[in-house]
Amino acid sequence: MITLYGKAASRTARNLWALEELGVPYKHVPYDYLKGETKTPEFLAINPAGKVPALTDGNVVMTESLGMNLYIAHTYGQGKLWPDDQAGRAKCIQWTLWAATELEPSAAGRLIQLVLTPEANRDAKAVEGFAEKSKLALNTLNAALTRSPYLAGNAFSVADLNVSAVTEYLQRTKFDLTPWPHVQKWLAECLSRPANQKVNEMKKAA
Repeated sequence: MITLYGKAASRTARNLWALEELGVPYKHVPYDYLKGETKTPEFLAINPAGKVPALTDGNVVMTESLGMNLYIAHTYGQGKLWPDDQAGRAKCIQWTLWAATELEPSAAGRLIQLVLTPEANRDAKAVEGFAEKSKLALNTLNAALTRSPYLAGNAFSVADLNVSAVTEYLQRTKFDLTPWPHVQKWLAECLSRPANQKVNEMKKAA
């Protein structure tokens, strides 16, 4: 059985969402990095970097939330989060790497500046730069969503879950998505899924 480490109000939420989508039994250990719980010898044996999320599944030990979701989907979500067709599976890998390299640096940068940094200490030039980079990424994402309703075809997959979990950072920082209507519609649909709503409740309860 999967054991997932990390409190819900962190990148662990992405993995909780995937597990809830698939109805996979799991144990959740909500280690809180803010309390130093990820620096204990017990956790460092799982992830020497001392960061969450992490998971164990038998002899499998993994870190990196987006990659963990690919593992969860591939292992437990065949025909669901993990498409049956080769082209769809390829898109899941492609878009997950795209989310990590093309969108998350700027989207997370905005989140750090506008949500986690006191207003007096914010770097306006950095915020502007993150916005411009986010726009370029959104152009790519919007174009893809004009060709199919979801990123790997006609059904929701781990590609959509991973990319929407990152795109949500922009929503959280009140980034105006109206110039990208396909992204705006797709993101609303993804985030309204019952499994994600359940994880949002877990965040509030933590």
